[in-house]
Amino acid sequence: MRGWTLGSGSSGNALVLESGPHRLLLDCGFGPRAVATRLRSIGVAPESISGLLLTHEHEDHAVGAARAQKKYRWPVIATAGTLRAVDEVEPRWRQPMTAGTVYTTDGFLIEAVEVPHDASQPCAFVVTATATGARVGIAHDLGAVPDALRAAFARCDALCLEANHDGEMLRTGPYPAALQARVRGGRGHLSNAGCGALATELAHPGLRGVVLLHLSAVNNTPELAGRTVESALRRGGHRARVRVAPRREVAVAFDLDGPRRAGQLALSL
Repeated sequence: MRGWTLGSGSSGNALVLESGPHRLLLDCGFGPRAVATRLRSIGVAPESISGLLLTHEHEDHAVGAARAQKKYRWPVIATAGTLRAVDEVEPRWRQPMTAGTVYTTDGFLIEAVEVPHDASQPCAFVVTATATGARVGIAHDLGAVPDALRAAFARCDALCLEANHDGEMLRTGPYPAALQARVRGGRGHLSNAGCGALATELAHPGLRGVVLLHLSAVNNTPELAGRTVESALRRGGHRARVRVAPRREVAVAFDLDGPRRAGQLALSL
C-alpha cells in the first residue's frame, strides 16, 4: 500500500491510498478541479478512485465532496452523522459505516473510530490493504485521544497523525483567547507534543513511518512539528521515519510496498 497527501491544513485536506489497482480518497477539502489536477500529478486518474472516505464535514475536509462525487460517481463512505451534514450528496451514493465495525470496499478494509472534535460524528480510520495486510492509521482533527483509538491503531505499519500546533506558539500568538481555548480543548486539535506522545505510545519495531498532518500556518512550523515528534520517538527508543505533509503540495506520505529498512531514521520536511 502507498499513500500521498494532496494537501494538509486548514486550507484543505485530502489523502489518496493505493493498493495494487485499487485507490481510495480520504477527505476532499479542495474543489473537484484541484483534486483532479493533484491526482493526475501522481499518475492517478480521478475515475480510478473507488470511494471517497470522509473523516467529518468541515469545509477543509469536505468542501469538494458533493461536487466531486457527482462528477466522478464516487461512493461516499462516512458515519451517519457526517453523511447527514454533507447533505448535497445524493442518497444512492451514501454508504454509511459504524464506528467499531469493519467496512469492506475494493481492495481495502476500513475500521472507523469515533474521535472528539467539534463536528457531527467525526472519525479516525484504520485502513488495511486486503492484498498485503498492510495497515495505516489516519487521525486528522483530534481534540483528545480516546482509548478506542489507541486500541485500533496498535500495530499499524504507518501512522498519519495530526500535529496541529505548538503550545507556546498558540499561547503567545494572535488567536483570541476563545479561539485558543477551542484549539486546545478536548474537541479541538492535537498539539505537536500530543502527537509525539501518541506516536511514541503506538510505536513498535514494525512501524515504518509517521506522517504529520494538519499543521497550523499560524501556530506551527514544519521544522518544529517534525523535530518535536522525532525527538519524542527517539527518546522512546523508536526509529520510524517521520514526514511532514506539505500544506499545499502533493507529497509521498508512505510506501509500504518497498523493502523494509531496519534502523533508519529520516526527517523529510
